[in-house]
Order: sequence, then structure tokens, then C-alpha cells
Amino acid sequence: MALYIFLPIILIILILLLSCIKVVPQANAYVIEFLGSYKSTWEHGLHLKIPFVERIAGKISLKEQVCDFAPSNVITKDNVSMKIDTVVYFKIFDPRLYTYGVDRPISALENLNATTLRNIIGGMELDQTLTSRDIINSQMQQILDIATDAWGIKVTRVELKNIIPPAEIQNAMEKQMKAEREKRQTILEAEAHKESVVARAEGDKQARILAAEAERDAQIARAQGRAQSIMLVYQAEADGLRALKEAQIDDAVLKLKGIEALKDVSDGRATKIYMPTDLSGVISSLGLLSESIGIGDATPIDRSPRPTQAPAADPCCDEPERTPETVRMKKEEQRRQMSVPVRRPES
Repeated sequence: MALYIFLPIILIILILLLSCIKVVPQANAYVIEFLGSYKSTWEHGLHLKIPFVERIAGKISLKEQVCDFAPSNVITKDNVSMKIDTVVYFKIFDPRLYTYGVDRPISALENLNATTLRNIIGGMELDQTLTSRDIINSQMQQILDIATDAWGIKVTRVELKNIIPPAEIQNAMEKQMKAEREKRQTILEAEAHKESVVARAEGDKQARILAAEAERDAQIARAQGRAQSIMLVYQAEADGLRALKEAQIDDAVLKLKGIEALKDVSDGRATKIYMPTDLSGVISSLGLLSESIGIGDATPIDRSPRPTQAPAADPCCDEPERTPETVRMKKEEQRRQMSVPVRRPES
């Protein structure tokens, strides 16, 4: 009978003892209160809680946490309203301060983040805000870290996730960006055209230089060839004269050469022919003297151009009436007609 009475009591005591045994996980901490006041902070491991007088006031994670807050409305120095979305990275370094330092620490951190962001952006213009993200991030991290030390929070990093300017500002920025791209394109095209023109001019210059050098080399080669040919001619003449001198030519050979020269002279155009003999030398001297003083038969020299034989008429190509004979006959007929007197009719 007594067993049935004490058995439930023993079970209740065992359940209470088991419920008082706590295991704290890694990277966590438990804040323990004794009769409503802070007693201690449990680290990771096995712990035993005194029933009814101790309680766990808070279970705190010591890992780095990320809070993505809602976009905040801010106004720049040049009165441009925009929305900025921020992300805050933080760790809890003191569970006791985190538990008792501020009510709802995450909400407090969000409000502090919004007010700090408005203060920093309020001192910047729009262009500076869009291009100074690193400066804004570092300033916010320093300010939030100092302000949250009393809450047991260590702010490790702050990032501007997104900057949303008004629609008209976005349109103006797009137009400006388009104009900048067109400007760069125009500059690049102009530089490419300039380089192509310069390259073409350089190519023309090199071509002219090469052509001039080739013409110079050709003229030098022609001049050298002409000089060499002249030298060879005079050398051949000198060799011929030297050979004649060494051959010791007699009078018979000289007379034969004179007759050959006379053949070229007596081509029918000269009025006097001088014979290369002793008698003819005396006669020719007298004839030259008579012509010089204006006596004797001083026949004038025929200096008219030599007659050239007209080409024979081609019966296939030339017309009959255009031959020299037909032309001459036609002219004689015209003269006869003009010489016949014209008779006037009698009245």
C-alpha cells in the first residue's frame, strides 16, 4: 500500500530532475535568472537547473546574423527623395547585455540603422550618394557599432543593398548614360578614322618613296649602261686604229678605201666629184678655185629633199579617181574649160 503511495512521488521527482538537466548547444548561450534576477550565463555543455527558483531568461545565438531591413526613405542634400535598402551583419558578444540592455534589440537596431542612414545621406548630393557606397558603408558600420555596444551587439558590416531613385531621375540618368555611350562611340569612330587616314598617308608616302628610289636606280642603271656602251664603242675604235697602225697598211689598201668612200659620195646629189688621183687632184683644185671666185661652170648645189617614190596604188583599197594620174588629167581638163572663150548671144 505504501508503495503505491510513494511511487507517484518518486516519478514526479525523477521527471523534475530530468527536466532540470539542460544541454547548451555549440555557439549558443543561456541566460539564467534566480528568483527573477540575473544569476549567470551558461556556455555550451551540460548544466543542471534548480527547479522552481531558476529559469532560463533567454536563449541567445552567438553566430553572426544578417538582418535585411526594409527600404528607408531618405532625402539628399539637393532635395532628391529616394529609397535605400540596407543589410546589417552583427554578432552578440554579451548575452546578458543583449537580454537586459534594450527591449526588442532587432527592432531597435533597425530604427537606429534608418536614422543613421538619413543623417549620412542628408549631407550628400545625389551623384555623390550613387558613387560613394563604400564611404556610406564604413560610416554606418562605425556609428552603429558604437551605439550598439550597450546592447551587447557587435556590428561587423553594413552594406547598401539597393538605391532606388525616383522615376524621373532614373530617366534622366538613362539619357545621360546613353549620351555618354554615344559620345564614346563618336570619339572611337573619329580616332579610328584618324588612324586609317594616317595609315593610308603613310602607305602612300612609302609607295612614293619606293617608286622614286626605283626610278633613281633605273636611271643610274641606264646611265651606267650608256656610259659602258660609249666606252666600249670608243674602245673598239681605239682598238681598230691600233690594229690599223700595227698592220702597216700600204698605198694600195688606202686607194681601195678611198674608192669605197667615193662610192658613198657619188650618190647623184653632188655637183662636183673629186677624183683621188694626182691628175684629178690638180683639176679638182682648179675647179674649186673657179667656183670660189665666181667663174666657170658654177652649178648650184641641189639642196632639195630627196624624191621619194610614191607607193603603188592598191586596186583593192584605193579608189581609181584618187590616183595621181587621174588627178592630173582632171586638172588639165579644168584648165581647158577655163581657156575657152564664152560667146555672148547677139542682140
